[in-house]
Amino acid sequence: MTTISLLINGKKQAASNGATFERKNPLDGSVATTAPAATVDDAIAAVEAASRAFPAWAAMGPGERRGLLLKAAKALEARTDDFIKAVAEETGASAMWAGFNVHLAANMLIEAASLTTQISGEVIPSDVPGNLAMAVRQPAGVVLGMAPWNAPVILGTRAIAVPLACGNTVVMKGSELCPATHGLIIEALQEAGLPEGVVNFVTNAPADAGPIVEAMIAHPAVRRVNFTGSTRVGRIIAMACAKYLKPVVLELGGKAPLVILDDADIEDAVNGAAFGAFANSGQICMSTERIIVDQKIADEFVAKLTEKARNLPLGDPRKGPVVLGSVVDMSTVERCNAMIDDALAKGGKLLCGGKATDTLIPATLIDNVTPDMKIYSEESFGPVKGIVRVDGVEEAIRVANDSEYGLSSAVFGKDVARAWQVATRIQSGICHINGPTVHDEAQMPFGGVKDSGIGRFGGKAGIDAFTELRWVSMQTTPRHYPF
Repeated sequence: MTTISLLINGKKQAASNGATFERKNPLDGSVATTAPAATVDDAIAAVEAASRAFPAWAAMGPGERRGLLLKAAKALEARTDDFIKAVAEETGASAMWAGFNVHLAANMLIEAASLTTQISGEVIPSDVPGNLAMAVRQPAGVVLGMAPWNAPVILGTRAIAVPLACGNTVVMKGSELCPATHGLIIEALQEAGLPEGVVNFVTNAPADAGPIVEAMIAHPAVRRVNFTGSTRVGRIIAMACAKYLKPVVLELGGKAPLVILDDADIEDAVNGAAFGAFANSGQICMSTERIIVDQKIADEFVAKLTEKARNLPLGDPRKGPVVLGSVVDMSTVERCNAMIDDALAKGGKLLCGGKATDTLIPATLIDNVTPDMKIYSEESFGPVKGIVRVDGVEEAIRVANDSEYGLSSAVFGKDVARAWQVATRIQSGICHINGPTVHDEAQMPFGGVKDSGIGRFGGKAGIDAFTELRWVSMQTTPRHYPF
């Protein structure tokens, strides 16, 4: 069992009332982490610490901020073994997934470090003679970042890396499902030597999330909010931000379509589909949720994908290497089992896998999925995936867009011009041609459309999100006034 602390103004501390909560391992129910159950007063103290630290951090030169972020990247990567252990204990995910998380998170800090000298503006021609008019980007203030459990190191780091690079200070609210994993990110940043109050860390009991988050959003010092998680909770965050007029970046749920055209390379498409569908047991916002395949090649594709899925290793990640570890909790099992029952009752064909009795769900494929089945439209967020057979490009595009979500997508086809045309018509923030739906790079603009979110993380899009754009002018010659 791991015991962690809040971090407020550079000091580790317990909740002000001494309360704690437990995160249990999803496989055996053992206590993985004991964490502080912060109060509203604790959350406000974290925001105020960040507010006090803001002027000096915002005024720090870009080279010095860059150096600290690079040190943080090295400190984070040096803790890879600690992250692998924490991720397995708290969420049941595999060492492969945890290791990838650390690698990409370190890259995110390196990319953020490179952005410190890319926060630029422009000179805009003015109609007033002698007037030098500029669009200038400046740090916004305190940023509240909230990250989920499913890609905990990647998304926890993403919530704070670019905001820090832009000169903002941050408060990170750790997930109730992986508080120790998120706490390790904060420890790496502190080890790098960030000044007191620049990064603050709050954990809370699940029942207290609502009032704590609203108190932080309401605080005048908080000038930006970012949240990654479910669309249901994202709506609540968005409404709170609207109430207090706070800009927000939301990366929410997905139902990613993988479109396999009739000229696709079958082996390539199978490998992309298997990775996109079953990495981290399908618990990724970008996970392939709908496999849309042209009837002309469907039989061959389905046979080969079924064989690959059937042989993916499943087991307790604490006991050895696996591809599919535990899902996060029994509610995932119940949701996936209900989807399987519903699909089979309505004519779906179970190809491999099936219902589970514990959190070790095997890779499961259901063929002949139709729109009246839950698995067609509802996010499984588990390793249970539906295959929809279509007749031609137009039907493939229609099915791909037949969703309230629009985060990631992919198209496989040898005629890349045709595949490009299909990609341009898919309603999603991200689309990969001849690549999996699960793909992330620190420098890319990451986000969705429709019910998958608002705004973009990553690269220069992240700079736009976490800075204020100001119009500043300087009159260099005497100005004429009408009176």
